Amino acid sequence: MYLKEFEIRWNDLDANRHLANKAYIEYAAHTRMSFLVEHGFDQRLLSKYNIGPVVFYEHIYYFKEAFSGKPVRVSLDLKGLSEDGMFFEFGHNYYDHAGKNFAHCEMMGGWLDLKTRKLISLPDELVHFFDKIKRPSDFRILTKADTRKHIKSPVDLF
Repeated sequence: MYLKEFEIRWNDLDANRHLANKAYIEYAAHTRMSFLVEHGFDQRLLSKYNIGPVVFYEHIYYFKEAFSGKPVRVSLDLKGLSEDGMFFEFGHNYYDHAGKNFAHCEMMGGWLDLKTRKLISLPDELVHFFDKIKRPSDFRILTKADTRKHIKSPVDLF
């Protein structure tokens, strides 16, 4: 499990003076990118292949409030990956200074070709990057059907 520590800043709070929901998403995104960069999957590599990550969804489950004054830690686990690397799923847990879990986030995403603006499989060099990552016991191979499990479709205004 990968952990990233954060100081709760004033602008991470909402009107109730606890950690705002936007901060949970920002902390998770920063944790993911820090993890990838620390393992060599950085902007240089993304630029070489002209790809970028795209988020399909992030679901956050709140268990307890978090307040300013003590650091928090956010974990990262690779929960799923498609065989071609096109789709990925990460899990995050949020811990207070005493190690108590106060929230959980599930996110799924894919890789976007920045020229065609379409989802793509990862090149072999990049798929193998994920082979080095320790997988939790509930890791699974993702399929395209997994990306549609919430059965949401756009509904236009006009």
